[in-house]
Amino acid sequence: MKQKKNWYDYLWIVSLTYLILGFFNILFAWLGLLCFFIPLLIAIIKGSKAYCNKYCGRGQLFSLVGGRFGLSRRKDIPKWMKSSWFRYGFLIFFFVMFFQMLWNTYLVFAGTKNVSMAVTLLWTFRLPWHWAYHGTFFSSGVTQFAFGFYSVMLTSTVLGFLTMLLFKPRSWCVYCPMGTMTQLICRAKHVTSSQKS
Repeated sequence: MKQKKNWYDYLWIVSLTYLILGFFNILFAWLGLLCFFIPLLIAIIKGSKAYCNKYCGRGQLFSLVGGRFGLSRRKDIPKWMKSSWFRYGFLIFFFVMFFQMLWNTYLVFAGTKNVSMAVTLLWTFRLPWHWAYHGTFFSSGVTQFAFGFYSVMLTSTVLGFLTMLLFKPRSWCVYCPMGTMTQLICRAKHVTSSQKS
C-alpha cells in the first residue's frame, strides 16, 4: 500500500526554488536564514531534531535525486565521516567561514570595502554572479550578506550532492553543521531536564 504524502514531504520544492531564485536575484538569499533559525528554534523549544527528520527540504532533495532517480551509489559513508571529531571539526570550520562572511559584510556596511558580486563556492572558487544583482533600496551591506550567505548555502548543497553521489542519498545529514548543532542543543536540553526531575 502506498504511503500517504504529507505537506512537508514536498519541502524539497522550497529548497530547489531557493537555489533558483538566488541565481536570478541574490537578495532572495536572505530567505535561507529560515533554514538556520527554524531548526534551532525547534531544537530549543521541543528538544527534538524534527526539522532534520521531517522538514529539511535539502535532505528530501538528496533523497529524491539519489534515491528515486538512482544517482547515488548507496554505499555506507566512511566511519571517519561519522566520527565526533570530524562532525565537530566541520562545525567549527563552518563557523569560522560563516563569521568570516559576517566580517566581510560588516566591512561593506562600514564603507571600508566594496560589494563583492561573486559567489564563493567551496570557500575557494570565486564565481562571478553580477547578473543576480539588480540594485536595492537597502545598504550595500545587505547585498554583501546575500552574496555571502548564498555562497554558504550553495557550497553546502554542492557538498551534499557530492556525498549523495559517492555514498547514500542523505549522507550529508551525517555531518551537516545544522544537524550537529541541533543535536548538541537536544542533548543539553535533555541533560537539563533530567537534572530538574
